[in-house]
Amino acid sequence: MNTDQQILVPIPALFSFQECLWFLNRNYDDCLHVISDNTIYKALEIDGEIVLTSIRESGPFLEIAVLKGNVSPASKNYLVAYVTEWFDMQRSIQPFYDLLALDGRLAYMVHDFKGLRLIGIDNLFEAICWCIIGQQINLSFAYKVKRRLVERFGGKIEHDGQHYFVFPTAEVLAQATMDELKAMQFSEKKAEYIIGIAKAFASGALSKSAIEALPDFTSRKRALTDHKGIGAWTANYALMKSLKEPEGIPHGDIGLLNALSHHNIIQDRSETLKIEALFNAFKGWESYLVFYLWRSLAVKDLS
Repeated sequence: MNTDQQILVPIPALFSFQECLWFLNRNYDDCLHVISDNTIYKALEIDGEIVLTSIRESGPFLEIAVLKGNVSPASKNYLVAYVTEWFDMQRSIQPFYDLLALDGRLAYMVHDFKGLRLIGIDNLFEAICWCIIGQQINLSFAYKVKRRLVERFGGKIEHDGQHYFVFPTAEVLAQATMDELKAMQFSEKKAEYIIGIAKAFASGALSKSAIEALPDFTSRKRALTDHKGIGAWTANYALMKSLKEPEGIPHGDIGLLNALSHHNIIQDRSETLKIEALFNAFKGWESYLVFYLWRSLAVKDLS
C-alpha cells in the first residue's frame, strides 16, 4: 500500500467510530465487509474496477486506505463521499440529543449511545434486496441467504488469500433464474420479487437518482411501493437507510415495537396513537429515533 493511497476524513463532533463498529460487527456473518482489530475492510466498485479499502480511526480522523487497486483523484473524492455518507458524518446530531434529553424514558441514550450514527446502505437496490431477503425470517438466516446470493452473483477481489465481495448489480441479478434463487433457499415469492426489482433497476424504471429527484417523502415512498415486492415496510426501511429520510419509520417492525414496550412507551402493539405521539415529538429525527431504539435492544433485534 502506498501512502498516496491513504485518505484522511475529519471526524465531526458527537461521532463514535466504536459505536458504528458495534453495529457493523454484531456477530452476524455479513459478507460485504470484514472487521478486524478495529478496522473495516470493504470492497467497492469504482469506475468499473473493484478496489479493497480499509477504514480505521486515526486520532481526529477516519483513515481510508486503498489496499488493492488504484484510485484516481476523482475516485478519492468518491471514497470520501462514500464513507461520509455511510456513517452519516455530515450531519450535526446535537438537535436529536436535545430532543432525547427532554424525554425521561430516552434521555439515557445521549450518554450510553453517544456518537452512534445512522449507518446507511448507499446502494438503494441493495437496500431493497436486503429487505426482501429478510422478510419473515430471522437475521442469522437472512445473512446466510444474502451471502449465498452475493458469492454467486457479486463481484469480488482477492487479497492475502481472502475474498472480499461487492453486492451484485441489478443487471446481473436481472438475468438470474427462479431455480437458481430457490436453490439458495429463497421462497418462490422472494425469488420473483428479487428478479423483478432487478429488472426494474436494470431498465431504469427504478433508480436512486430518480427517487431522490421526487419532491417529498410521500411521492418517493409511492414510487417504490408501485413496484411488486416493495411494501410499505420495505419502502420505509430503504428510504431510511439509503436516502437517510427522517420519515422512514418501518412501522410494525417487531424490534421497534419491542423497544417501545421495553421503554414503557406502549403496553400493547395496537397503541398506534402513542407511537404516533412519540414520533411527532421527534420531527426531523424519526429515523434516528428508530435506530437508537433498535440499538437499545443490544445485539438481537437491530437490523
